[in-house]
Amino acid sequence: MLILVTYDVNTEGKAGQRRLRRVARICVNHGQRVQFSVFECLVDAAEWVKLKAKLLREIDDEHDSLRFYYLGNNWQNRVEHVGAKPSYDPEGPLVI
Repeated sequence: MLILVTYDVNTEGKAGQRRLRRVARICVNHGQRVQFSVFECLVDAAEWVKLKAKLLREIDDEHDSLRFYYLGNNWQNRVEHVGAKPSYDPEGPLVI
């Protein structure tokens, strides 16, 4: 399933900057960055449970926010891209 993960981390202090780096690192390890604080994560149900738990442990819910958009398995019909930064196929081959 494809899940869109978005976050807003308060970076006024050093602790917030550290949380931002940690949240971004977790997202980079599980998905593709499509905007500064927006990631498309193609995961199965078990991976999603682990990813969500990691993210929830990192944020300070008094100052930060996470949003999850569940696009499901039929995500190709729900995502449209226009403009810069060419789109990618998360189910395509990984070329390094």
